Amino acid sequence: MLNYLLSLLPSMFEGLTLTLKVFTLTMMLSLPMGIFVALGRLSKIKVISRCVKIYIWIMRGTPLILQLVFIFFGLPLVGITFDRFQAALIAFTLNYAAYFGEIFRAGIQSIELGQYEAAKVLGFGPIKAFTRIVLPQVLKRVLPPVSNEVITLIKDTSLVYVVGLGELLRSGKIASNRDASLVPLIVVAFFYLMLTAILTKALKLCEDKYSYYH
Repeated sequence: MLNYLLSLLPSMFEGLTLTLKVFTLTMMLSLPMGIFVALGRLSKIKVISRCVKIYIWIMRGTPLILQLVFIFFGLPLVGITFDRFQAALIAFTLNYAAYFGEIFRAGIQSIELGQYEAAKVLGFGPIKAFTRIVLPQVLKRVLPPVSNEVITLIKDTSLVYVVGLGELLRSGKIASNRDASLVPLIVVAFFYLMLTAILTKALKLCEDKYSYYH
C-alpha cells in the first residue's frame, strides 16, 4: 500500500500545482477587481452602475462551469480564442470578482457616514479617505464572507477539467479509473482538507490583524 501511495504522488503533485496556480492567480486578480466592481456598483453615474449590475447578475446567475464552456468553446465562434489555462483564469476571475464585488459593496455601505465626515474634517481627500479610513474597516467586516468564498474557490478549481486541464481531482479520477480503486480519491480528499485547513488558519490570522478596527 505504501508503495502504491508513493506511486500516486507525482501525478497528484502535478495536479496540485495546477490547482494552486489557478487558485492563486484568481485570488490576485479577482480581489482587487472586486473592489472596483463594488465602487462601480455604488457609482452615482447610472450607466456605470447599471452595466456593473448586469455583469454581476450574469456572473452570479449562471453556473461557473457554463461560463468556462462559453469562454473556451463559445468565444472562438466569434473569433476570440484563448488557450485552456487563459480561458479558465478569465472565467474564474470574472465569476469571483462579481461575488467579491457584492461583498465589498455591502461592507462599504455598512460604514457610517460619520467616518467620511471625520476624514473630510481631517483634510483627507476622497481617495485618501477611502484607502486610509474606510477600506481597512471594510476589510475587517468582510473577511468572514470573503473567507467562505476563498474556501469555495479552492474546491471550484476542480471545474477546470471541462477545458481539459489536469488539476488535482482529475489526476485522482484518472488514477482511480486506471486502478479500479478509491484510494486515489481518498488521497485527493486529504489534499483538499489540508489546503482548506491552511487557508482557514491564514484567514484567521488576517481577521486577528484587523481586529483593532471596530
